[in-house]
Amino acid sequence: MTIPFFDGHNDTLLRLLEKPRDTRIDAFVEGTREGHLDLPRARSAGMVGGFFAMFPPPVKSDLASVAASPGTGKGELPPLLALTDAQNSTNAMAALLLQLQRAGALDICRSAAEIRAAIAANRLAAIFHIEGAEALDEDFHAFEVLYAAGLRSIGITWSRANAFGTGVPFRHNADPDIGPGLTEAGKALVRLCDQRGVMIDLSHLNAAGFRDVAAISSKPLVATHSNVHAISPGTRNLVDWQLAAIRESGGVVGLNFATGFLREDGKFDPNTSIELMVRHVDALVEALGEDGVALGSDFDGAMIPNAIADVTGVPKLLQALLDKGYGDKLVRKIALDNWLDLVERVIG
Repeated sequence: MTIPFFDGHNDTLLRLLEKPRDTRIDAFVEGTREGHLDLPRARSAGMVGGFFAMFPPPVKSDLASVAASPGTGKGELPPLLALTDAQNSTNAMAALLLQLQRAGALDICRSAAEIRAAIAANRLAAIFHIEGAEALDEDFHAFEVLYAAGLRSIGITWSRANAFGTGVPFRHNADPDIGPGLTEAGKALVRLCDQRGVMIDLSHLNAAGFRDVAAISSKPLVATHSNVHAISPGTRNLVDWQLAAIRESGGVVGLNFATGFLREDGKFDPNTSIELMVRHVDALVEALGEDGVALGSDFDGAMIPNAIADVTGVPKLLQALLDKGYGDKLVRKIALDNWLDLVERVIG
């Protein structure tokens, strides 16, 4: 029997945006076997929904400067992204998500009840998420527009600095305690999100920013796509005190499938085993409890293990958890229920 699952992070909108305009909707609805995720493969795998990220343009001119793999790159923060550039790309991805909804491919969900309704109707449930708040102005006019369009989750930073905070550079054998905390605008953004029922995603945020969010927010702490620093000691992964803070708040961490954030050596190597993914799940369950662990694949935004390959490989991970001795109830929590419960408590 296929276990339904909800995924904490994908970058599929950006991948689709890079295709010719007249092919984007069909590429997702009909499926092309490109990338990691489209509607036919999602349905066949048991995916019932996820957080659909809108990530402003990646750095393409000097990828080596931000590469996390040991022996390559300098582990530097990319340059600041201009507000107009961030708004252009974020608006384009938001428009694409709305077009996918009009095409019947998914439902943009603003609450746990809407997610459950979409699942019951056999429609893919999508949470509108921005990864890096560069598209927001400090007066929050853009926030209001995006909120009206369905925005319910914000990663304050990607791995660069912006007007609200500083992300972690991609470094291995390093921890996330790099750089300053949130700006005053960043602290105001956290308070606004708390008031409006918008989830704050701590993945990519540095340690000082994490502490600021924890001090300001009354909501559970969430890292949608991060792993365990004690196993893979890179800046993108969570150290013990962060995991403890997330547990104390009743928060959730989504397992990231990116090989460089799974492996002890930090290498981006597709020959990475499902057993290593299970090891991270073991550590997350030990640190967070059974209610604090979920999935956050990073599909279409990272190199994932060949053993998973794309969304159709998720059942292999869930089966590996069952084979390890995880009961059916716990596997279903990790696959779906923990995200639904978190969304209900934070977003509504």
